[in-house]
Amino acid sequence: MAGGSRSSNTLVVPGAKQALEQLKFEAAQELGVQIPADGYYGNVATRDAGSLGGYITKRLVQIAEQQLSGGQFR
Repeated sequence: MAGGSRSSNTLVVPGAKQALEQLKFEAAQELGVQIPADGYYGNVATRDAGSLGGYITKRLVQIAEQQLSGGQFR
């Protein structure tokens, strides 16, 4: 962000980090992607990282759509 004081990765909802981490681990387990214990993703295949990111995004959109429609998310 040019000239901005806030990074685009800054979470605006308190507690969201823990929920996103949980979602990441659930997605990785479902897709069979191994999450590195040290947090370094340099050795993760690009295809696996992309699948994980895409799956997480898909789930976040589903959750948002359900909340907007008044439904419960699972």
